[in-house]
Amino acid sequence: MTMLFNDSVALAPSRDLATGEDGVRRLLIVGIGLQLALAIPSLIALGVDERLLNDISVWSKPLKFQASLALMLGTLLLLLPLIEPRTRAGRGVWLASLTAVITASGEILYITLQAARGRASHFNDSTPFEAMAYSVMGAGAALLVLSSLVIGVYILLRPSPAATAGLRLGGGWGLVLGSAATLFTAFALGSGEIGGPGHWVGGVRTDLGGLPLFGWSRSGGDLRVPHFFATHIMQALPLLGLGLDRFAPGLARPGILVGALVSIGVVVATFVQAVQGQPFL
Repeated sequence: MTMLFNDSVALAPSRDLATGEDGVRRLLIVGIGLQLALAIPSLIALGVDERLLNDISVWSKPLKFQASLALMLGTLLLLLPLIEPRTRAGRGVWLASLTAVITASGEILYITLQAARGRASHFNDSTPFEAMAYSVMGAGAALLVLSSLVIGVYILLRPSPAATAGLRLGGGWGLVLGSAATLFTAFALGSGEIGGPGHWVGGVRTDLGGLPLFGWSRSGGDLRVPHFFATHIMQALPLLGLGLDRFAPGLARPGILVGALVSIGVVVATFVQAVQGQPFL
């Protein structure tokens, strides 16, 4: 980790400033493109494939993850200019972006493959292959989130001189706090120690009749709720910072602080709610 932030290795070998920065952008664009490319056949399959998993279409999960991972990689791409140019073109940012693209791509390929097979991708250790793949996917998801945290730290420690205060603080802290909260909720979700295997805590163990669009349980607790709010801190705080820069630049620091506290409060409140077996709505 220290090596990532060392000026002596700021530039990757055989890369000048422009090539390194362009390389990072290309990596993220390729990762986003893969998610969107897989979403097209998944959407078609949703309309023609009648197979169900947990009482809903086997293609519901791939589509949700394709949208979520594209948004996550897109967030990193849009926030990259907040890092000062030399660091942005360096080895650390390139490695973090490469890690994000590889892990996001591996995760969505496995989720899509399992949907095509009519098999669960999460909480599935029915065969040795699926048990191994689920463990690998969990490790990859952790690396994906950590790569976002690294980008957030770069934004905070080595910001671009052109970055406005609200967007810099919102982008940096959004990635850092969002990554930390996501890791916490993902561990609780994946461990199976709360409510047993799966995302349900009490209620009916089915995804049928879930909250529209999100699919969250309406009969009991659902650990996907705090996980959702944790992950989207990565977008909420940058958007708040953008708004503060536009309408109240003098309140950028206190505004982001309040936004961060509210965001963490929402994650904690929905986590407690889920653990107690209560539906979000």
